[in-house]
Amino acid sequence: MVCTMAFLRALLSSARASRHGRPVPSAGLTADDAVLLDAPEERLSPALVAAALGEFGPAAELLAATREAADWEIRDRFLTRLAAFADSRDGWLTEWLSAAPGDPDALLVKAQLAVRRAWASPAQAELLREVGPMVTAAADAEPRDPVPWRLALDHARGTRAPHTVFEVLWEEALTRSRHHYGCHVAALQYLSAAWYGSHRECFDFAERAAEDAAADSLVQALPVRAAFALLSDPVAAGRASSVREDRIDAAADAAIRLSAGFPAGDPWPAEVRNLLACVLSARGRTADALEQFRLIGPYATSFPWAFLADDALGGFLDARAAVRLEAASWAPARGRFGHGAPRGHYA
Repeated sequence: MVCTMAFLRALLSSARASRHGRPVPSAGLTADDAVLLDAPEERLSPALVAAALGEFGPAAELLAATREAADWEIRDRFLTRLAAFADSRDGWLTEWLSAAPGDPDALLVKAQLAVRRAWASPAQAELLREVGPMVTAAADAEPRDPVPWRLALDHARGTRAPHTVFEVLWEEALTRSRHHYGCHVAALQYLSAAWYGSHRECFDFAERAAEDAAADSLVQALPVRAAFALLSDPVAAGRASSVREDRIDAAADAAIRLSAGFPAGDPWPAEVRNLLACVLSARGRTADALEQFRLIGPYATSFPWAFLADDALGGFLDARAAVRLEAASWAPARGRFGHGAPRGHYA
């Protein structure tokens, strides 16, 4: 029997009381009050400060530099954060579009913001159809850039586009960057059981992509995203699955190897490490989860903790406290550390 997110939620409840009551061993972890949620990259902070003052120049320079260097991974990450900021304060973006209506970077932020707002709306599918031309304009403005195709894949999922459309978009993304992480995540979501695929299809896609990617590519963490989707599926938790437990643990092991290649407290793999710590905790692999929490340092991320708690930062801290408590009371006979737990079929 695979431990599910219900197991982790139960741990969070007990850990919450302990975190606000008696102290638990620190285990070399960053102090609770020093943990940050979704802390911006060092290069991004000045652009966000300027945007808060209504100035678009630093954001424009930042994204232009990523485009000129063809640094599509960091471009996508900066884009996501800038659009999230613009969701509540978009005056600087309006000024930017007014000053440079054909700027490929401004058009990309505009498209990302429109997709973000459409996804958050009750009229999601209708609004997504309306923003399609914005995504197309961003793609046309910089033909080399794979990031608009990540938006196109998200758009296809929300508008219920058929597999034939998905496959065309996916080929366009691959043509521009064969191992772009954001495009792979968007494709994985389309193929997930929650949307237009299955858990088996999701795992197959993720494992093939990881096999084809470099050892230090974030694409190596794609299978653990597939594992998270399975473990958090309440329907799959109640019936037999075609995905074996050893496949889930192999996904976690691959992500552990990826994580080991980055320094402790590195913000770049922070989301991968947060996801991995969550999956390892849900699997009852306490020692492995504790090590990931140590490597995370102060960099908590909304994903995946917002899935488990209304307060993402609180969810992270509660999960970390649960793992610390479990480590402090380890009983070998329970088989809860590392690979000691028995494995079989997911049920």
